[in-house]
Amino acid sequence: MLRAFFMVITARVRRRGLGAFLFFSGCLLSGSVAAQDNPIRRVLVFYEVAPNYPAIALIDQGISDTLRSSPYQIELYREYLDTALFPDPGTQREFREWYTRKYRDRKPDIIIAVGPSALEFMIAAHKAFFGDIPVVFCTSTEAVAGRARLDSDFTGVWDDLKPVETLEAALRLQPNTKHVFVVGGSSPYDRSAQASVRERLHNYESKLDFEYLTDLAMPQLLDRLRHLPDHSVVLYLSILRDAAGTQFIDATEASPMAAQASSAPVFTFADITLGHGETGGYVLNFSDEGKVAGATALRILNGEKPQDIPIARNANVYMFDWRALKRWGINESGLPPGSIVLNRQPGFWELYKQYVLVGILILLAQAMAILGLLWQRARRRKTESDLRSSEEKFARSFRQSPLAIAITSTNNDLYLEVNETFGQLTGWRVDEAKGRGPLDLDLWVQPDQRFAFLQQLLAEGSVRSLEVKIRRKDGQIRTTLGSAELIEVEGEPCALSVFADITERKQAEEALASVSRRLIAAQEQERTRIARELHDDINQRIAMLSVELSQLQSGPRSKQEIRSRVNGLQRRLSEIGFEIQGISHRLHSSKLEYLGLVTACRSFCREAGERHTVTVDFAAADIPLTVPQEISLCLFRILQESLNNAIKHSGVQHFEVRLHATLGEIQLTVHDNGVGFDAEAAMMSQGLGLISMRERASLVNGTMSITSKRTGGTEISVRIPLVSAQSTDASELTSGAA
Repeated sequence: MLRAFFMVITARVRRRGLGAFLFFSGCLLSGSVAAQDNPIRRVLVFYEVAPNYPAIALIDQGISDTLRSSPYQIELYREYLDTALFPDPGTQREFREWYTRKYRDRKPDIIIAVGPSALEFMIAAHKAFFGDIPVVFCTSTEAVAGRARLDSDFTGVWDDLKPVETLEAALRLQPNTKHVFVVGGSSPYDRSAQASVRERLHNYESKLDFEYLTDLAMPQLLDRLRHLPDHSVVLYLSILRDAAGTQFIDATEASPMAAQASSAPVFTFADITLGHGETGGYVLNFSDEGKVAGATALRILNGEKPQDIPIARNANVYMFDWRALKRWGINESGLPPGSIVLNRQPGFWELYKQYVLVGILILLAQAMAILGLLWQRARRRKTESDLRSSEEKFARSFRQSPLAIAITSTNNDLYLEVNETFGQLTGWRVDEAKGRGPLDLDLWVQPDQRFAFLQQLLAEGSVRSLEVKIRRKDGQIRTTLGSAELIEVEGEPCALSVFADITERKQAEEALASVSRRLIAAQEQERTRIARELHDDINQRIAMLSVELSQLQSGPRSKQEIRSRVNGLQRRLSEIGFEIQGISHRLHSSKLEYLGLVTACRSFCREAGERHTVTVDFAAADIPLTVPQEISLCLFRILQESLNNAIKHSGVQHFEVRLHATLGEIQLTVHDNGVGFDAEAAMMSQGLGLISMRERASLVNGTMSITSKRTGGTEISVRIPLVSAQSTDASELTSGAA
């Protein structure tokens, strides 16, 4: 029993470290000081798994947002059964016994059960330990209740996986299907979903070859998915734990691996498992389920009885991923009516319609001018002065066009005429280009593309919106968007081409994609670092405590020896607690929230100095007692990043941190006399530290300046106005804190 108690405490501390923001937001849900006179209502929520699972995060957000509209002062308590990490029935029984004791003298006004294990817990323990307390459930199916009859204190929302509708949609999109592979895991939640699906798809087993891949370790499962026979589809349920006991976050880990490995389309049953290669299906909408559960709880708190509130059903919707449809060659016309298609890429027309329209208008205008001139020469010979006037007008329009224009003979692919913009774009003067061809000037980076361009022009008479990379005379590569029209000049077939330079737009798009990739990489590095810190240090020390506890239980020992060893174990457990608290503080500073900006910054500087054996001189002056939360968090995160960088890279042992306020603004300065660095080069490197600091400052209308020289020291200064833009979203800052 003692060992199980330590397991419970460890699991609780781990969750508090990784879910600090959710915990504190729940504690603060009661509102401002002005609202403390409102009646207090306690809401206890039991979750199936931890808040790092996307479905739980969505449901928790929906419950919290809905309860904020309550006229009461809400005390929101969150507990996690963690059936994915601790599936053993004995351990779960100890968890439940602990929770019944924990809330024995602090009865909640209402209980929300999220997930099948939480509902089973309430069915079993309601009368004995939580009698007459209303229970609202969600994220469970009717099969969970089994033969047990829900009493009048229960209401909520049922989930319905709808496997028949999803399979029918798959067969409609893949009409030659012969094999159906159902993929799932081995956790209690996984098994519950499998039982429901197997029962509902029983009638299809006589028409199709069914195989349930639900008892495999992840490597074996991925290997099977890579070698599926032709005419197959995959129905993906959930994998919280595989057959080898490995735990997974289904939506962000297991489902993406299965979708990427599968050699057949993967259809799913939940909206959170879309976006990583899954095709789609008739999916559950978790985004609104938390709001429905919260609204039901609010109705009960307002006086309605649970038996008077009908049990609802989660809304299912046909939802598909455009990228997966393209991958498997599935035509959107075959989708069920009313289907939602995610991640549809904008077409070429949507991206470049302005350029295309301008190019077409210029092309048509120039073509009409040329044709008019040729027709005029052929049909009617005006006087020499009229002809010269027309030619000068056309030449002026041709020369002054803001787009690069060229007339090329299609017989020998040589330039007959180019304008000045063409020369500016390519670097070749007009007299250098005339009489020579694009290949002779080495203008097209891909010569094969030039040949294809001419073939299409001769076959179709025109080419629209062709993206071409050209090589300037100085070797610089530019990206252009071009169109061409087949015309006739004095009986000779020619190409009238118009090109616009879109290099900066392409570079901006590539830069945006690069920043996105770097943000994802930085997030994954941070997750890896936290996981390594928990696994290599905390986990190993807990394992040693477990071994020593087992040794303490074996064999007769004196009371003095037992007392001595227990004291040692208590001391080591406290050390582990301090380590976990340190990890939690690095992710979220409770001092910042409760003691204010100055205290939090001073504490961080002191801890950083002690941890790295350096001197950090911190001083603050004239800081208001209350600073807006978004400004405090921004300054604290920038201090963390800049001071850690200085300690790591400056090569000195003394640092200065100054925090002071002037009329209307707060300024933070971090200074060292170290080796310095090239700030501009650092901003362009693969790292995200300086970029993230600058972006944080801009979110609260602040500015950041960096003064640094090689061997001349570094100073980072941030200025933030005390009244930030109303559009600044504090939740945006908090979500980026980790």
